[in-house]
Amino acid sequence: MENPLIISFLFLITGLVLGYIAGMWRQRMILDRDFVAREALDKQYISREVYNHLQEQSDLQREDLAEKDTELRQLSATLAGREQQLLQIEEKLQTQADEVEQLQRQARVEFENLANRLLEEKSNQFKSQNQQALHDILDPLRERIKSFEDGIEKRFLEETRDRVSLKKEIEHLRLLNQQLSEDANNLATALKGENKTQGDWGEVQLEMLLERAGLARDIHYQTQTSFRDEDGRQKRPDFIINLPDNKHLIIDCKVSLTAYERFFQASKDEKRKKYLRQHIDSLRSHIKDLSGKNYQQLYQINSPDYLLLFVPIEPAFGIALQEDSSLFNEALDQNIVIVTTSTLLATMRTVSYIWKQEKQKRNVLEIARQSGLLYDRFVSFIDDLKAVGLRLDSAQGAYHDAMRKLTDGKKYGDTLVGRAERIRELGAKASKSLPPELLDGFDEE
Repeated sequence: MENPLIISFLFLITGLVLGYIAGMWRQRMILDRDFVAREALDKQYISREVYNHLQEQSDLQREDLAEKDTELRQLSATLAGREQQLLQIEEKLQTQADEVEQLQRQARVEFENLANRLLEEKSNQFKSQNQQALHDILDPLRERIKSFEDGIEKRFLEETRDRVSLKKEIEHLRLLNQQLSEDANNLATALKGENKTQGDWGEVQLEMLLERAGLARDIHYQTQTSFRDEDGRQKRPDFIINLPDNKHLIIDCKVSLTAYERFFQASKDEKRKKYLRQHIDSLRSHIKDLSGKNYQQLYQINSPDYLLLFVPIEPAFGIALQEDSSLFNEALDQNIVIVTTSTLLATMRTVSYIWKQEKQKRNVLEIARQSGLLYDRFVSFIDDLKAVGLRLDSAQGAYHDAMRKLTDGKKYGDTLVGRAERIRELGAKASKSLPPELLDGFDEE
């Protein structure tokens, strides 16, 4: 660390000494020239007495110059000593500055350690005092949030499993369709000629298909529910599929096996063509009959503009469509969609998946609603907790005021404590004594 005052003083002394040396040197040169000149002049013009006088003056000046030169050497030595002292002072000041800086760093570290220790102690104290209360507040919220996260995770896992199992379900659908077709062909002989029996069998097959798709009776669908139209006529759809948002889908089952069975039994092409035409006409008659019922116009049902006509024996519909490809479009023109086992099962699987999504959505909304209610109650609890804190502070202040009233006074005898003790000292009988901490700090007078 440099001291500006010492450095300035050093420069000043150095300048004075150098100026003095230069002046003395110039004066000596002048005297030498004067002496030579005077000596030459004396030889030519001046007398011996004058010369002697001048010689004496010159000797005096030389002696004075020698003294000045001695003083100059002493000053130079003194200056060198002062410079050495100045260097020592600077080194000492630098050492002291380093020590001060080290002390500052040490003090800073100790202060930081002290502050951290105090902060940690206060934090631990606060944590120990409020940990249970915070647990009581946060644990329900944590459980709700965990439940919400589990619900979301479960939802995505279910969606993933559904997508993974879609291929298996399609394969199972193919096998089921094959099995149902074989069962239908085996029952064809037993069912032929009995329209009521054929219809009942078709409805049984349809309900089995709905259950296989994951739909539950009286929850996701109803059977043979009676309604009345605007004219008071009774309407009874075979199946009503419930959809989210109070929507419905109507399915009617039609079985036409008589002409279909005769077609396979006929040996001649003419008869086969005849029975095949009868089979197609039977399907077309079912389409017209279902279209005329106008189930979608019932005000109790919120259905799309089209109905589903279920044909349980897929080969029977396939051979009719192969012979007359306009059959499907004719049904569409009358707001009828013809479905078979494979297409209806895929559709009902989609309906089942929609219901799963709806259930998951409702669960998520309920979790969100419950979380919102919990958060509102949490905020209310925090407000109440703050109010309790303010009341505790107020009670603590009132307590300190009351304690001060017990002990405040100019003299011990003027305080409530002093007067009470005075009564006891006068002979009042008492089985208890005041706490010693109330009596400390007073000198009885």
